Amino acid sequence: QVQLMETGGGSVQAGGSLRLSCVTSRSTYAYNVGWFRQAPGKEREGVAVIYAGARSTIYDDAVKGRFTISRDSAKNTVYLDMDRLRVEDTGTYYCAATSSRLEASRATMIPDLFDTWGQGTQVTVSS
Repeated sequence: QVQLMETGGGSVQAGGSLRLSCVTSRSTYAYNVGWFRQAPGKEREGVAVIYAGARSTIYDDAVKGRFTISRDSAKNTVYLDMDRLRVEDTGTYYCAATSSRLEASRATMIPDLFDTWGQGTQVTVSS
């Protein structure tokens, strides 16, 4: 089973940028890989997903146009580039993977469909 590890979290002022990396133990080309986040007192929510084969990506409306998910197969890494960060982007960010077949739609951008998770990395955006 693939193992995941997130890096790149930190503290930044609103309007700034961060790049999160999800390093995997082996190629995830055949996996759907998603970024999720959880704010204190809130449920974990989907942020972005890149589907198997890197053919499709999808974003939550709250981050669309500001965040970009991408995959570097040579480095076994999936990135989340976050620009124009807002205070409400604060939370613990997790990457997750599943080899199950998923359609590229917001209906599949939910935590329960992903079975392998990293430990999370904290992102704090201050005003």
